[in-house]
Amino acid sequence: MTAHALAGALADDARRRIFAAIVLGATSATAVAQRVDLPARVVLTGIRRLTDAGLVTGADGALAVDEASLRAAVRDSRPPDDAEPAADPVLRTFLRAGVLVSLPAQPSRRRVLLTHIAERSFEPGTRYPERAVDDALKPWCAGGGSDHATLRRYLIDERLLTREHGIYQRL
Repeated sequence: MTAHALAGALADDARRRIFAAIVLGATSATAVAQRVDLPARVVLTGIRRLTDAGLVTGADGALAVDEASLRAAVRDSRPPDDAEPAADPVLRTFLRAGVLVSLPAQPSRRRVLLTHIAERSFEPGTRYPERAVDDALKPWCAGGGSDHATLRRYLIDERLLTREHGIYQRL
């Protein structure tokens, strides 16, 4: 489980309430439904999503928090200790372990960040279909700081990529 998947699993209010009930000792769907005052269908769907995300186990019909999975998510999301910080203060501010934290509001800072991303994601002169562009940008967005479509749009707006008939190219 990644930190991004963890955040996604707990992004919904009902799932947070269901998770909290399990953390506080509810061991069955019925007990969870009573504590959170939600319809059984919502509770069952929430439990399934939390289980699929690796937050909850249902061993022997008894719900419990999967603490080992949570610890692993925290451990795996830490940047390596030997990671060299970027020389540019804009990159240090808006990138963590090669993942976009957020997009700068100031156009000059956003340009620095987008130039960095374009140079590391695309070869000049190479033609890329939209799917390849999306695949190249998704890892930058794994931290939830933005989404790949927004990033792609900014790269085009800043003329770091061109688009013609669904084919993209870095100048």
